[in-house]
Amino acid sequence: MTGLTILLVFLSAVVILLLVEHAHHRQSLEKIPVRIHVNGTRGKSSVTRLVAAGLRAGGKRTCAKTTGTLARMIFPDGREFPVFRPSRANVLEQLRIIRKAAEAKAEVLVIECMAVQPLLQALCEEKFVRATHGVITNARPDHLDVMGPGEEDVAMALAATVPVKGTLFTAEQKHLGVFKEAADDRGSALVGVSDDEVAEISSEDLAGFKYLEHAENLALALKVCAALGVDRETALRGMWAAKPDPGVLTAHRLDFFGRQLVFVNAFAANDPDSTERIWKKVSAQFPAERRVALVNCRADRPDRSRQLGEACVAWGEADHYVLIGSGTYIFAKEAIRMGLDPGRITYAEDRRIEEIFEVIIDLAGNSALIIGIANIGGQGLELARFFKNRSVPGLKEVVA
Repeated sequence: MTGLTILLVFLSAVVILLLVEHAHHRQSLEKIPVRIHVNGTRGKSSVTRLVAAGLRAGGKRTCAKTTGTLARMIFPDGREFPVFRPSRANVLEQLRIIRKAAEAKAEVLVIECMAVQPLLQALCEEKFVRATHGVITNARPDHLDVMGPGEEDVAMALAATVPVKGTLFTAEQKHLGVFKEAADDRGSALVGVSDDEVAEISSEDLAGFKYLEHAENLALALKVCAALGVDRETALRGMWAAKPDPGVLTAHRLDFFGRQLVFVNAFAANDPDSTERIWKKVSAQFPAERRVALVNCRADRPDRSRQLGEACVAWGEADHYVLIGSGTYIFAKEAIRMGLDPGRITYAEDRRIEEIFEVIIDLAGNSALIIGIANIGGQGLELARFFKNRSVPGLKEVVA
């Protein structure tokens, strides 16, 4: 056989394998009648879990997959397992998740979009998930280096996951027109969550959670469940009982040798708008002698550090900023340019978790509110666990 013949045989074999894989994937999709593709800037993982829990409580055989802090696949009985990744995250893992859901005889699959690049978002929807229902939580200025440069560009990128001839649910208000245009173009219905519907979420509804859930997320998830035939009370009970995502917003009180500390894990809310909302809410709810911003930077997310550095000065300054992670100079340079006193910054890059804790204690005074922001990855998750394991047991705080 000549080299050309061998090459042609090899290419033919690859094409045949791809066609077989495509056929198997289409069969898997056909076995799952309801496929819900969840996208958005903030709250994707939480909404994925909430919707899946509500539908399970309503008797629907539901699988779910989250991509957030730690990727998980959740089965119809509520058990969840880590998603195995031989190397870096790859959108092709969605094919494996869909196959597993079909093997589990799922009636519903709730799957979080894991793509950031706009073309990959479109690929995930049009070729992989082919959703019957889409969910876009919101559109806020994050990943601007990929989806930007502006906030409306982010909305347009997220609109790539609007289903064809399906239903799109969203709690976004500012860029609702972008999603309406995309839904009309694809022959899909648009179902929005209004400010009034968010306001109807009561403090009692939120108090049922073991963590700090956002009213917008809950209102959106309840609307999806209602559209699929699960009543509010049943869905809500299921959501209360569900295991939260590792990156959810939590608050923990610590009594450290007479010093009263509150640590708020807001590391996962890493765009300026979301972080500002949380900052203002928890600052009002947990008054303290001092406020410490614990900023977990990432050198591979320079735009995020730059945005947060520029925005944080206007929120009502923290008494001190402790910078951890990598590339901390990017945040510091921008914050100082916006008028932050350099004396309020402590650089704790390359410090161990225990050393970072001691730095915070040195700054805390008699009482302090410590808010972790910017990134959950790396030391963010470790610090959240460190504070949680040293907190007052049984305490539950809810941001209204």
